[in-house]
Amino acid sequence: MLTLAILGFLYDQPLHGYELKSRITGLTGHVRPVSDGALYPAITRLEKGGLLHRRTEPGSGAAPRQTLELTEAGRAELLRRLADPEQGEITDQIRFFALAAFLHQLADPPRQAAVLRRRLAFLEAPSSFFYDGDGHPVTAEREPNPFRRGMLLVARASGAAERAWLAETLAALEDPAAG
Repeated sequence: MLTLAILGFLYDQPLHGYELKSRITGLTGHVRPVSDGALYPAITRLEKGGLLHRRTEPGSGAAPRQTLELTEAGRAELLRRLADPEQGEITDQIRFFALAAFLHQLADPPRQAAVLRRRLAFLEAPSSFFYDGDGHPVTAEREPNPFRRGMLLVARASGAAERAWLAETLAALEDPAAG
């Protein structure tokens, strides 16, 4: 997810490391904080892989600032990741939201729709946080524990809202006149 976020934010414009970290933190930080110990090695790895370029500029103080920008290979890598996301980027809500934040960069509505259809198929499959002794998902109505019931109710509401958004967005992508 960190690589996707770095590529996604740099796709639009070059950024300083601190600005990039702030944007990534805004996207996922409340759930998955980004430390310097994770971000800067990832930037170095992407630079060594030829996906981004670093240039030094004068800073506002005495220290120079590093500006990061994507190379053509980096832009192509982002588009590849958006068009063919890993399964974990479909099934994990936070990772999917990070993917969705940049899906507009994939300027091909049928390919965007294909990604959203994968997420919708995942959401429509029966699942739960909890399963009974026979392996069946436990519903909120069958859960006596009020804390677990709350988890199930919140997940149901969130899932319903996301499915509605997916259906609306898919309709717009598949019939631009309707959107």
